[in-house]
Amino acid sequence: MKSMRVVALWIGWLFAWALGVTILSALDRRSRSATDGVRSIFIVGCGWFVGQFVLTLWMRLLAFASIPFGVAAIAAPLAGIAAGAAWVGKGQYATPLRDRMRWALVALRGAGLTRERRLLWIVLLAWLALRFALLLTEVVRRPLYPWNAWTQWATKARVWYELKTIVPFGTESAWLALPVGSVYYDAAPSYPGTVPLTQVWSATLLGHWDDALINLPWWFTAFAFGLTLYGVLRSERIAPLGALIGTWLVLSLPILDTHVALAGYADLAMSAYFTLTALAALRFVKSRAPFDLALAVGLAAACVTIKNSGKLWLLMLLPGLAAALLPRVGLRIAAAAFALAAITALVLTRTGLTILGYRLQLVFDMPWSGLTEAYFMFANWHLLFYGALGVAVLAWRRLLSPELAPLTLIVAAGLAFLVFGFAFTNARQWVEDQSTVNRATLHLAPLIAIWMVLAFRAWAAARAPADAACRPARAAEA
Repeated sequence: MKSMRVVALWIGWLFAWALGVTILSALDRRSRSATDGVRSIFIVGCGWFVGQFVLTLWMRLLAFASIPFGVAAIAAPLAGIAAGAAWVGKGQYATPLRDRMRWALVALRGAGLTRERRLLWIVLLAWLALRFALLLTEVVRRPLYPWNAWTQWATKARVWYELKTIVPFGTESAWLALPVGSVYYDAAPSYPGTVPLTQVWSATLLGHWDDALINLPWWFTAFAFGLTLYGVLRSERIAPLGALIGTWLVLSLPILDTHVALAGYADLAMSAYFTLTALAALRFVKSRAPFDLALAVGLAAACVTIKNSGKLWLLMLLPGLAAALLPRVGLRIAAAAFALAAITALVLTRTGLTILGYRLQLVFDMPWSGLTEAYFMFANWHLLFYGALGVAVLAWRRLLSPELAPLTLIVAAGLAFLVFGFAFTNARQWVEDQSTVNRATLHLAPLIAIWMVLAFRAWAAARAPADAACRPARAAEA
């Protein structure tokens, strides 16, 4: 009986994934051939994030309409949407699904690599496969463990599952003043509901509350994130092995893997959705395709409903978008925006204003020791920040080039946001204890890794002509 419930859990989440894939396939109006396996990989990977978000939106509509949560109430209408989207999307492709999937697998095999590169390719794929297998055993066997997971997030999920609808969570004073059952209370009643709703869907599929199995979406999120990032890097004309290395750089981050194994926090989802929002927005500026615009807008909406800080993270996209949309004056606009933001932030610190639970204060007290330990000494990030500094030194001439400036500015804005929070708010106390500093940095870390790959490619491309020009002179000297 339990095995059947576990099978139902997997089927239910694979259905949500398929829903997202069919929606993206229907929206994607580009004419593609069977050999476009990279595009298929991107559609499949990103489909998870679209399907998960659409699922939670539908659950919100059910609660608004006072329809109790249930497998049929949630899945049946979405199955109709998926069927309609699949029918619409079928005409977008010149070849059958079987051929598209075959070419996608060919793309993942890294066909055409030299012997040495293919060996590295196999090693990296084997590493990732083993890692995901081990992470899956952690997710399905470990009960809800992280502190905030069961004091701020799963509290809502448990109440909403038991009541089969969304009920409000309020402050402690409201909980004490109002009649029993009219409002509920936990450690963070103002947190959004997208992440708890994913746990509600897991429990609904299982037919009971299981502290371990409700967290299966965290494993799916990491797996789909890897597929999507590989598709993004390949679409940026990164060679197959380089794209796989870039994907590995993200998926091998210890803190990211920890957020999969110790599932329950919203930071993994926030990191993935924010990264893909930034990449989709920058892609839209280049392509001006309605598909990319719809994807960027949808992912941005998800960011807002995952964590309250998602609203602030979206603001970090503005300098990069300005540089991408207005290449001639974008850098000057971005510089003015940075200066204005700095002045505004410093003025706000004089007011003692509290934003999203963080109290602004005009006392510069950067926790240098905690930051140095977190980024350069402890094992949470491997060599990510050493690598970022190294790439910045190598490619400093290209960082503000038209093709790289938008992403450089987004990464710079994100780092400035983190530094400001650690220096001018009460968040500094959670830097020294190595808690919030790592969770907050996780939101930006995958984008830093992608920026590293693209910046290194720009540096290598700039060196290639110089090396070619030097070869005749070296030959003459010889």
